This record gives sequence, structure tokens and C-alpha cells, in this order.
Amino acid sequence: MPINKQFLKSRPEVKVTFAVEKVAAEGAEQVLLLGEFNQWQPIELKRMKSGEFKATLNLPTDGPSHFEYCYQLVHSDGESRYDNDWAADAYVPGPFGRDNSVVRVDT
Repeated sequence: MPINKQFLKSRPEVKVTFAVEKVAAEGAEQVLLLGEFNQWQPIELKRMKSGEFKATLNLPTDGPSHFEYCYQLVHSDGESRYDNDWAADAYVPGPFGRDNSVVRVDT
């Protein structure tokens, strides 16, 4: 699950593309991104023809140096589970007994 970052010169932001590869999605019908950057409100990732899921967000660089996030994989039968980004910048213990992924936004 790669993340790609592009630091913007014109604004104090970094454009971050979150991606969940087909194999990591494990047959999920829907993938949601939840993170500190939007008060843990789900953002649906777009399913690509390749089976990969992607979303691009602009995150501020003039605040915290990093944000925690995770993915929610939703299957067609309604079953869901949470997973971390395999390529996160780091991992930190979360409040529900599992780690959260970390994306660093400092330069």
C-alpha cells in the first residue's frame, strides 16, 4: 500500500496519494481511509481498473509533523476490517489494541 507525497511550493501543504494495491485489498468491494487529518471521518478511495484503490488529499505542513491513519476494507457481505498501510512512514499504537499508520508531512 504505497503512499506518494508531493510537497507544494506555493502553499504549506503536501499532496499525498494513498493507495491500496489489489493484493492488499484482499477482495474488498470498498476501501475507506480514516485519519487524524479529517477527525477520523471516512474517505472512500476510488477503485481503479487495476483493482487498486486510490485517493489524493492535500495535508497541511504548517501544523503537526505527522498524522495517524488506517484503512477500513469493506467486503460485499458487509464484513469489514481495519488494516495498516504496508508502506507507511511509521506505526504507532492505537487506542483499539492495534497500530495506526503514520504519514509524515514535515519536509
